[in-house]
Amino acid sequence: MKAFVAFFKKEFTESLRSYRLVVLAVVFIFLGVLSPLVAKLMPELFSGVDLGGGIVITAPQPTAMDSWTQFFGNVGQMGMLALIITFSGIMAGELSRGTLINLLTKGMPRHTVIISKFLFASALWTVSYLLCLGICFAYTEYFWPQAALSNAMPAFLSLWIFGELLITLLIFGGTLFGNLYGSLLLCLGPILALTLLNIIPAMQAYNPISLAGNTINLLDGSKEIADFLPAMLITGGMTVVLLVMSIVVFNKKQV
Repeated sequence: MKAFVAFFKKEFTESLRSYRLVVLAVVFIFLGVLSPLVAKLMPELFSGVDLGGGIVITAPQPTAMDSWTQFFGNVGQMGMLALIITFSGIMAGELSRGTLINLLTKGMPRHTVIISKFLFASALWTVSYLLCLGICFAYTEYFWPQAALSNAMPAFLSLWIFGELLITLLIFGGTLFGNLYGSLLLCLGPILALTLLNIIPAMQAYNPISLAGNTINLLDGSKEIADFLPAMLITGGMTVVLLVMSIVVFNKKQV
């Protein structure tokens, strides 16, 4: 336990020094503010614009669901990209610089390194996500008071679970290849494959990529929890498997 606490503190200190913690928090705070503002202002900016030839843009009045659509789109794309960039070197950087050698030779258990990094990254991701969610909720409630939402908890939880999968992909890629390019390749490659696989309608219910944006359908009530439960379970299972595989690979890796 002492080794875990010491390594966790090391991760926190490094995140402060490298501004990783601050940058991720600022990005998600920005996305939390941006989503409801875009939903509120865009129709007002473009409504009434004359395109010529008698064609005039008429935009419907924005609703709370427009704000949450922006939220899932922004976090599911820009937010996840920020998450990948922030944690792309979480293992690759340590291995390429050789900074773990002293810790391991002094008796630091190898599994502690993987678990500590995963839990710290998860904590940072969770705090940033909750900040974004809380700010978006506050602004949405201000603009559209008492708007009804269906299945809010599983909808927001789904996006968080997908972020956890990205973290484990980056850790496993960094552990396996020991460099930044390998870490990014092992993360972006599966994302591209899952995106292409999502073209097949029959696979969408099981595809983790559906959790990165499609869960807006839970909020508006057009789909039920059962429609996304298989993807949530598969994503959670993949996260656990990747974490275990990272430990196994790191235990056998020459540092």
